[in-house]
Amino acid sequence: MSSSVSIEAVREGKASKEYGSDQIQVLEGLDPVRKRPGMYIGSTGSRGLHHLVYEILDNAIDEAQAGFASKIDVILLADNSVCITDNGRGIPTDMHPATKKSALETVLTVLHAGGKFGGASSGYSVSGGLHGVGLSVVNALSEALEVTVWRNGKEYKQKYCRGKPTAKLISRELPADMKDKQGTRIHFWPDKEVFTTEIEFDYNTISSRIRELAFLNPEVTIALEKQDVDPEKTLHNVYSYGGGLIEYVKWLNTDKKSLHEVVGFRKEIEEVSIDIALQWCSDSYSDTLLGYANSIRTVDGGTHIDGVKASLTRTLNNLAKKSKVIKERDITLSGEHVREGLTCVISVKVPNPEFEGQTKTRLGNPEVRKIVDQSILEYLTEYLELHPDVLDAILSKSLNALKAALAAKRARELVRQKSVLKSSSLPGKLADCSATDPAEAEIFIVEGDSAGGSAKQGRDRRFQAVLPLRGKILNIERKDEASMYKNEEIQNLILGLGLGVKATSLPLSDGEMASLLLCYQGEDFRKDALRYHKIIILTDADVDGAHIRTLLLTFFFRYQRALFDEGCIYVGVPPLYKVERGKQAHYCYDETELKKLQSSLPANASYNIQRFKGLGEMMPLQLWETTLNPETRLLKQLRVEDVAEANVVFSSLMGSRVDFRKELIQNSANAVNLGHLDI
Repeated sequence: MSSSVSIEAVREGKASKEYGSDQIQVLEGLDPVRKRPGMYIGSTGSRGLHHLVYEILDNAIDEAQAGFASKIDVILLADNSVCITDNGRGIPTDMHPATKKSALETVLTVLHAGGKFGGASSGYSVSGGLHGVGLSVVNALSEALEVTVWRNGKEYKQKYCRGKPTAKLISRELPADMKDKQGTRIHFWPDKEVFTTEIEFDYNTISSRIRELAFLNPEVTIALEKQDVDPEKTLHNVYSYGGGLIEYVKWLNTDKKSLHEVVGFRKEIEEVSIDIALQWCSDSYSDTLLGYANSIRTVDGGTHIDGVKASLTRTLNNLAKKSKVIKERDITLSGEHVREGLTCVISVKVPNPEFEGQTKTRLGNPEVRKIVDQSILEYLTEYLELHPDVLDAILSKSLNALKAALAAKRARELVRQKSVLKSSSLPGKLADCSATDPAEAEIFIVEGDSAGGSAKQGRDRRFQAVLPLRGKILNIERKDEASMYKNEEIQNLILGLGLGVKATSLPLSDGEMASLLLCYQGEDFRKDALRYHKIIILTDADVDGAHIRTLLLTFFFRYQRALFDEGCIYVGVPPLYKVERGKQAHYCYDETELKKLQSSLPANASYNIQRFKGLGEMMPLQLWETTLNPETRLLKQLRVEDVAEANVVFSSLMGSRVDFRKELIQNSANAVNLGHLDI
């Protein structure tokens, strides 16, 4: 090791001495995009692949927001190409004075060229595109792209390959009955040389984004179609929501018990447009707050979200004291208490939005917070004063959240760690690892002592820990925070993983309830407090295993969603089958692998197939070879791409509304392979 390090040091020193002007690279045109695609689309995996669709889709939405487009068609073709058409104004095709190329070729081949930079010469008053790189980036990362523009009674076409035109712009006169046709069609084939995953677009992923855009832009109709070689497998849907955000909140709360009708309003102040809808539900113990700026989902929040939170807290506290619901002078409802059970969607349209980076995850305009704050304060105060029954229901929910928080504070103090890595109060069943660096450590959450025993014996003790759970943990979708913290298995998870670490410790006598209220804060996520940066859920391949996995994911999603954002949550995939032929053993992780293996064996071959139903059936060495060994195992990293969709799924699967869950099961029955049912 030391010799190799010294050789690298010598090489580095030699290279440094030779560093001169000929080592300076100048990337021209779209070369920077192909050199560092992750800077522009986030990644070269599935996420980045779908981002290409979103870039073109967002351009079409910008036309709609400007009032020029009302219909968008998205087609996922069988050859894994994508075609997006809108009926907007069409990209300009005349000669650009600066580039001496057509405006169409300019926006397709030149970075930071577009009509969305604001000012008098801008083509849009409001848009999601700011940097003028969206369309050119898609062009650069496509092995082929065809653009068609209908404009001024003509049809224009041009083809490109990896960002460069392969033919000149051609045009033809449209027939008399089509003279009024206008719009743009982008048809692109992603470049296999760029993307690290298979070029395949997921219908559900794209439909989620389209549904979102349709809710945000009620004046637009968006059609999505996924074609297949087999016509019977073609998928098609049309998204159009005239009710806008009010319909969005209704959809999010479909399977919840609402306290009142959805409240919403639209307002424009100082060229900033605000559209908001909100509703509290009695059977929800967390909040769902979604923010959008110019139809771009701001996953990291921003000033519009800050304005919503501040205004809701202040408004409800003012009304609570005015209506004498809260009599104690020192008691103030915190934001966490006010927002418990709340579903809120806010969409702002800003002429000059300040986003962070090309992926636009946070809005930074300081003036937006003040506008949002004041608008909500005025509207909500007037509405709730006119509807005292709604105010009473919301305040009752908030006060119950306060009482639960105080009870949770007591329970939480019992399971709090004093140190991240050195603790004398770790769960008794936790088999810890010797690694002290959380980045190197991983923990397997397994079901039962049987699986736990095999995992403890088969693991690598240096960096792998094992935490067996006794049966099924609490379904926290139907419980408040106090009940959650009192549950023993939840306590073990919090202790074992290093969740919920706080710097302060407060006495909790009955006489100090009011002071506690002032000091209480929700559990903020701190990655440096985690004991393991890889949290691996490892359950049996049966119905009970799937249920336990879902209960754990519900807990993480509702109370530590940041674990998904940080990439800490994984699902271990144990093999389903063991095929023995003589002294050779093969492991198959699904039916497809089993059939492939069987087809590769001679027709007269004799072999034995074992179907694993529980991890406890596997010997420790088998578990290591197939499921624990980092070099051979199969892990699935879980991320939340669409919070709204995930919220609906967890509410449907784990919520208290049995009728919606029954309908979900009935609708999904045809997709179930009856041979896989554990009955």
